Amino acid sequence: MENQSNFIKTIMEQDLESGKHKKIVTRFPPEPNGFLHIGHARAIIQNFELAKHFGGYTNLRYDDTNPAKEEDKYVKSIREDIEWLGYTPANVYFASDYFEEMYNRAIILIKKGLAYVDNSTPEQIAEDRGSLGVAGKLSPYRNRSIEENLELFEKMRNGEFKEGECVLRAKIDMASPNMNMRDPILYRISYAHHHNTKDKWCIYPMYDYAHPLEDAIEGITHSLCSLEFEDHRPLYDWVVKETEMPLVPRQIEFGRLGIENTVMSKRYLLQLVQSKTVTGWDDPRMPTLSGLRRRGYTKDAIKNFILSTGLSKINSTVSSDMLEAALRDDLQNKAKRVMGVIDPLKVTITNYPENEVEHIGVPYNSDNEELGSRDVIFSREIYIDREDFVLEKPNKKYKRLALGIEVRLFHAYFIKANEARFDKDGNIIEILATYDPETKSGSGFDARKPNGTIQFVSSKNLLKTKFNYFEPMILDTDSNLDLLERFNKDSWEIKEGFVEKSIINCSINDKFQLLRHGFFNVDKETTKDLLVLNEIVSLKKSY
Repeated sequence: MENQSNFIKTIMEQDLESGKHKKIVTRFPPEPNGFLHIGHARAIIQNFELAKHFGGYTNLRYDDTNPAKEEDKYVKSIREDIEWLGYTPANVYFASDYFEEMYNRAIILIKKGLAYVDNSTPEQIAEDRGSLGVAGKLSPYRNRSIEENLELFEKMRNGEFKEGECVLRAKIDMASPNMNMRDPILYRISYAHHHNTKDKWCIYPMYDYAHPLEDAIEGITHSLCSLEFEDHRPLYDWVVKETEMPLVPRQIEFGRLGIENTVMSKRYLLQLVQSKTVTGWDDPRMPTLSGLRRRGYTKDAIKNFILSTGLSKINSTVSSDMLEAALRDDLQNKAKRVMGVIDPLKVTITNYPENEVEHIGVPYNSDNEELGSRDVIFSREIYIDREDFVLEKPNKKYKRLALGIEVRLFHAYFIKANEARFDKDGNIIEILATYDPETKSGSGFDARKPNGTIQFVSSKNLLKTKFNYFEPMILDTDSNLDLLERFNKDSWEIKEGFVEKSIINCSINDKFQLLRHGFFNVDKETTKDLLVLNEIVSLKKSY
């Protein structure tokens, strides 16, 4: 953030230099109706980083004005996600903390003749709003007296009306070219149980009324929001002014950031969870922060990715390659590097003593000595990746094992494949090979070059492992199709194999680089008998 420039940062600098503000105060205002996704990460990071840059602070405020969709589990998950990203809010508030204040400010509007109780049906109100280029119709209840409106609004609060029987509307301009200014609804009736205020209230403020008041009450200086709220800004300013709030926040819009093949909508993600199309909010395929965390994404990679995309006044979509590059950069020197074989193929080294094992000391990461070292075990029976062997060397570019061909084993010796054994169906089940004891890794063996280097795991040093591989769960094929019809049923693939036993004491969310495969994260489904690894990101292809 120090070296980054964007239009919001410039505005804040100017406001401080002019003396308009002495401190920058921002907020992150999620609605607790679902888990946060990576799109929210952009809002979190930008709000906290901008305020921190200027020595200010950021509040977390739950925008809990819709009790029918809000739950305590979402409140908890939001707080956990923000703290996981490395941020501590200066204050934690709820919109519901201000319900009494909002009610009193609505009374001010009524007394000024700027709000009225409307008994029209929801359908009639929607129809009477008109359309772009066509003015709306005045409600037959628009000219009720101030006294009558005060009485009716109090009855609404006291629960004397049914849901949908009446609403409180602002009295602004039914002919305004901005549809948001055509007497918007300020309060509606709902008898749903509220997670915070319980059953104290049965009327709830609408977002466009509540949000500016929340910002003004908290002394927010710059209210950052996404571009779709640009047309709402006149209403935002109207509410602050006409309710006579002493502190005046400024709404600033910025463009949304999309990622290819990634769903950035809580509503759609909720649909996937409720339909059990995914295993839950923390399904490793989900773009939720809890899902990304389970898959193995790091907070630093997400932060670096978000900051690298900057802030602009237009919506944009970037390739997932950018995020993957940030992950590789972050994990490169942090992850222990170990060997693991996927779809194992047994190799018996016929000229190696049957009961002998050899311990070879190897650092976990040659670029980071602080990660320590471990013993790689070499023995008569080892396993290699099945894809690392073919019966005959196909071409010069093939740098793996084949009959009559010699390869180097990482950290160990040269081996040469001499014979392949098959099952009754013709599948290769074992390779018989020999090793050259003069070619131990790091020793002064002769100048001959092996046909590449492959990894292995000794039968004396292995952990049974399940590998989870993921592809985008929603395909950007035909946007006219229903979300569930676009769901990629092949987005989760399971493979089985082995990894070195040196990581037997690993913990959930520990991260490793499997040589030649990619970066992996220890999944919560790991048991004492089975290690479960989620692929975070593959290694960058060299071709």
